[in-house]
Amino acid sequence: MDAFAAWFWSTGWFWVAVFWVALAVTARAAFKLLVDWKGMCTTRRFVDTAYATLDALPDEARLERETAAPVFVHVVPAYEEPEIATTLRALLDSRYPHGKLHVVVVTREEEERAPHPLMEAPTAELVRRFRAELPPWQQKQLSQLAMPGEGRKAHQLNWALRPELVETLLDGQYDPTRVYIGVSDADSLPDRNTYRWIAADVLTGGGSLAYQGVTLSLGNFDRLDARGRVCAVQQSSIFIRVSIARLINERRRVAWFARLAVRAPRLARVLRPVFELCFRRSQICLGHHEFVRLDTLRSIGLFPLTGATEDSTLGYALGARGILIQAVPLLELVDMPETTAKMIHQNARWYKGVLDDVPFLWARWRAHRSAFNLAQLCRHVGNKAIEWPIAAVVYPLLGFVGWHLAHRFAYHPVWFVLGVALPIVSLGLTVCVGAFVTQHLIERLTPHCPRPVNAARATVRAKLWGTFRCQTYWLLATRGAWRVLWALLRTGRYAPAKTDRVTGAASPRPAARRWTRR
Repeated sequence: MDAFAAWFWSTGWFWVAVFWVALAVTARAAFKLLVDWKGMCTTRRFVDTAYATLDALPDEARLERETAAPVFVHVVPAYEEPEIATTLRALLDSRYPHGKLHVVVVTREEEERAPHPLMEAPTAELVRRFRAELPPWQQKQLSQLAMPGEGRKAHQLNWALRPELVETLLDGQYDPTRVYIGVSDADSLPDRNTYRWIAADVLTGGGSLAYQGVTLSLGNFDRLDARGRVCAVQQSSIFIRVSIARLINERRRVAWFARLAVRAPRLARVLRPVFELCFRRSQICLGHHEFVRLDTLRSIGLFPLTGATEDSTLGYALGARGILIQAVPLLELVDMPETTAKMIHQNARWYKGVLDDVPFLWARWRAHRSAFNLAQLCRHVGNKAIEWPIAAVVYPLLGFVGWHLAHRFAYHPVWFVLGVALPIVSLGLTVCVGAFVTQHLIERLTPHCPRPVNAARATVRAKLWGTFRCQTYWLLATRGAWRVLWALLRTGRYAPAKTDRVTGAASPRPAARRWTRR
């Protein structure tokens, strides 16, 4: 054993390779944190600018007169949702012409046959009761459908978007190039001006084929415990610094390359594969606060049914068609799972969606072997399917290995400094970005929320808890991924179910604030 240990530690080439691999991984982690920091700043400026210029948006009277103003069909798939009335009230109170906004709630017949024992009535019955209390002009805006048979969220959405139903619903306004399909979850609380912002973009600049709004997981922040509040802030930061920031920067990069193609077309033709392989990023749909033009949605076969999460697959499908998603700077609130078990379950379902997207991206690349499709496939497999379940272990381990081996190579001053400094910088950025910058950003955005949210850490205990537990959410996400992989290894399958929102709905949410200043 001693001889083996002496030989093992004497293999200098091996430890040199391990040292530089550890440094590369640690440097990548630090770089990603800096990119996340920049992404948060980009999104914050984007949102602040939009709310500062809300008064410049066209009002309802002008949008009523404009024949080019888009028509919105907003679909809310629901299953065992005791608080759906809050979401419907927020949607119907939106500042948009009543005749150009239609809200469709899609429930499941199976829920009415076997309702949840803790709900006073099935979701469909709650919607019917809510609709009966509305004035006649709002009753015309709200429809309720019940999907027969079994199916997930994507099946409910596609059931509501059958051509004969959409034509009947729009009644004379049926033009797929002017109709946008919006999607909200039954716990969503959108901003009242979202439709006006999209309409202004359509009227002034021609609009985009798809939109994705900013989402914060702070809808039930007042009901969460200390751990839940830390996780809600962290989950919100993912939407801000990754999802929305990526949409903003992707359009900027594509616009920059288009200008290069105009000025130097030959150079652009040579660089295009490199640009698409190294600098293009995947577009992320969140499954709520998203809007897609009807003709575009039909061209890709409506919402994808192949995976556990139709939203991520939708983003990849739009990207494969060359469609850029426009970020919407107005905020939406959604609920955060209220227990640790539910957070793990939610992330397990999302990770199962990640695995389901791999065959989809592989098929896209096989059908069209472009640099862009190859980049989407490789990044998805590397950054999501592989990195998600191992990042919480690999990054700290390799950071320690690099720091430890730096002392072995102390006779190389540059190596020693890099080996010692990079893990410290990475750890410092983890705490700085994950705890302080993220919290500051969320507090900066909460004044814009559709209803009042107080995310400030008022006590010393809350500040210390938020700082030292800033990685709690990532650890729970890792446990979710492990749960999926373990189930696949044991049984060969994992059936993701909807996150239960019944048992955590004992206290009703406050009604949406009616903002008179907007």
